[in-house]
Amino acid sequence: MFASPEVNPRAQWSLDGGRVLLELSGDWLRGGPEPEVIGEVPGRAPDAYLTTGLGDFDSTLPAFLLARIRNENGGEYLLQGLPPNLHGLMELALAVPEEIEARGKPADTSDISKLGALAINTWASALSVAEFTGQSILSLGRFFTGRAHFRRSEFWLIVQQCGAEALPIVTLISFLIGLILAFVGNEQLANFGASLYVADLVGIAMVREMGVVMTAIIMSGRTGAAFAAHIGSMKANQEIDALRTFGFDPFDFLVLPRMLALVLMLPLLTMYANIIGILGGMLVGSSVGIPPVLYWNEILTVVSLDNAFLGVFKSVFFGIIIAMSGCMYGMNAGNSSAAVGNATTRAVVASITAIIILDSAFAAIFTILDI
Repeated sequence: MFASPEVNPRAQWSLDGGRVLLELSGDWLRGGPEPEVIGEVPGRAPDAYLTTGLGDFDSTLPAFLLARIRNENGGEYLLQGLPPNLHGLMELALAVPEEIEARGKPADTSDISKLGALAINTWASALSVAEFTGQSILSLGRFFTGRAHFRRSEFWLIVQQCGAEALPIVTLISFLIGLILAFVGNEQLANFGASLYVADLVGIAMVREMGVVMTAIIMSGRTGAAFAAHIGSMKANQEIDALRTFGFDPFDFLVLPRMLALVLMLPLLTMYANIIGILGGMLVGSSVGIPPVLYWNEILTVVSLDNAFLGVFKSVFFGIIIAMSGCMYGMNAGNSSAAVGNATTRAVVASITAIIILDSAFAAIFTILDI
């Protein structure tokens, strides 16, 4: 036996004494030809159906009818004339309320709407940051009063990841920054016969700005992203909900150890980066005729404890920003792998932006205070 050939699907609208009729014919199958719509589509759903010419159908036909009924009739419908199997499918589908969010909405491109959406998103982001900051402060308060609970072994593992495991990349970047500063400075200072002041340039730039800023940016892309990805994955796998179910505060268990680890290790990494950057400048200085002993003595003369302390002081705040950005975007991530990736990207961008803004504020404050 041979299968009968498929007949193209067709929907024909007609009027009969004020009643709207919809005649359905052909085979309505996925992957088949597009249905042919004949007649002017009225502004309401059909009152009756003619299905004598209807062949085989799958979900394509109920979807076609469901769209017409809901869009045209506002929820009131008649299913007279449909075959029993299709009649049952339509009743089942219409019994479920439609989600308005699932409908495609036309894009509103007016400037007022864009401004309003931007204001709403900005306000929601500000509230989220304020709420997360408050929760973090409360968690720190519980820590100092001995009421915070987290695994000490995990804390020391995070300290290792934030500290010792970050040394290679911090060493490389800081050494290259010192080289670059010394090269650029020497090109200009040599014109005045003042190559020795390369040591002053490298020393002050590293301890006040470049050492702490570059270390913070490195840790944002390395550690802050890892925090967001780890916590975001836990959120997607509902592990954070499991912690709440077992009576653990996610802020104490996840955010607090990461914040403490970064606040503890970033000042140490900053001091290490300052030393490596100065040594990189010393290498360039020795290549242009500045003896290492003379270079080092000049560093000790120009770099005071006050200057050295400024970068370390800023690193504490940078560590808090990196930890909060990574943990906040991880906690607010969606429940999919794509959402975790987006949270990681947003955490890195937000932390680096906040670091630059805060460093600019510190520079203005230190200038006003003549520090």
